[in-house]
Amino acid sequence: MSFSDLFDSEFKQRNKGHFSAIVRVALADEKFVPEEKMFLDKLAVKLEISQAEYVEILENPLKYPINPPYLHEQRLERLYDLARMVHVDHQLGDKQELLLRKIGLALGFTPENVNYIVAKALSLVDKKVDLDTFIFEMQNMHK
Repeated sequence: MSFSDLFDSEFKQRNKGHFSAIVRVALADEKFVPEEKMFLDKLAVKLEISQAEYVEILENPLKYPINPPYLHEQRLERLYDLARMVHVDHQLGDKQELLLRKIGLALGFTPENVNYIVAKALSLVDKKVDLDTFIFEMQNMHK
């Protein structure tokens, strides 16, 4: 196995774990609303999850380990990607903040600050900031 194959394999496993974690969050209330299903469909494409993997993860999201980001900056990067996906076409409507709060908690943000973090993230995404600006603003929001 070449180094690039190893990297690709690890990358795909991480994406499956990430997608699986989001499916678990979406299933926390034991069912998908249509907007959540549309979001998951879109996210699967972004994360390069095949149709067979998608079905398998929806049937058993516990099969893949969650790989929560250890570093705060990595959590912010995932939040940035997810906030952009949720916000881009407002397909979740009023539920975008609720889903992002659930995902924020799954990413490791605390219940005490997740509402503020999600509101700030959506505000920055609405302004169409790039990743570096997003991370800078999120890391300096209390200063």
